[in-house]
Amino acid sequence: MLAGMPTDAERVLADLVAEGDELDAMVAGLPAADWARPTPATGWTVAHQISHLAWTDRLAVLSATDPAGFRDQLRRAVSDPTAYVEAGAAEGADEEPAALLARWRDGRRAAKDAIAAVPAGEKLPWFGPPMSAASMATGRLMETWAHGLDVADALGVHREPTDRLWHVARIGVRARDHAFAVNRRTPPAEEFRVELVGPSGDTWSWGPPDAAQRVTGPALDFCQLATQRRHRADLGLVAVGPDADAWLDIAQAFAGPPGPGRAPRSFGDDVTSPHLERGIATSSPAGGRGAT
Repeated sequence: MLAGMPTDAERVLADLVAEGDELDAMVAGLPAADWARPTPATGWTVAHQISHLAWTDRLAVLSATDPAGFRDQLRRAVSDPTAYVEAGAAEGADEEPAALLARWRDGRRAAKDAIAAVPAGEKLPWFGPPMSAASMATGRLMETWAHGLDVADALGVHREPTDRLWHVARIGVRARDHAFAVNRRTPPAEEFRVELVGPSGDTWSWGPPDAAQRVTGPALDFCQLATQRRHRADLGLVAVGPDADAWLDIAQAFAGPPGPGRAPRSFGDDVTSPHLERGIATSSPAGGRGAT
């Protein structure tokens, strides 16, 4: 057991390590030229994606070890969130691939260790409401998976979904009210029922079983939607009720303003044209219910 960590945080940290290792295996043997391949996020190469993850891992370490220093970064981000994220990705994009890979690996280990050392019950500052160590680890896992999907698309690699997606789905469900709020809509007063089929065939559910408004479908599809990596029209999600239907048009599992998402049926054809939100992951969104 990791010192100071509740069981749920230990579990998500283990899944975070596994998610990072999977993406690491995807890029570790790439020729240098492949690090310059464009990904579905316009203007971002494979190197930008890894650099972004290294940058956000460093911010997670700062949040866990130097909250005052992190709040200085937060003040910088507020003035222009898009430019702030772009700068973080660009700072390592021209680095030698071997050096960038080594830096990302070091940052992943540092982030895991810093999060593991956070005392139970302590909240960490982030780009939304303060969050627990478990929520911070969940946010890092979600970002690693989402940006890993961008890399896989760029390389033409198929990734088998795993039950680690439960963490990503949970963020997306809990971020429902945040998605409405950042789109300047009043969050629905009633809870929704969300039932998703995980990669292993299990049903993952949230909300009252008798809720009038519902969302059902594959967990992978919901995760792709909530991270804005696929367009709703290309996914097998079903909404019952007008508010649930409206949610699927605006769902996002990340902090910050709403992203433009991706055009229908664009992935695998022209990876440079569709826009993807490059927000910073949050698992305790503003306005969300029951944040960890």
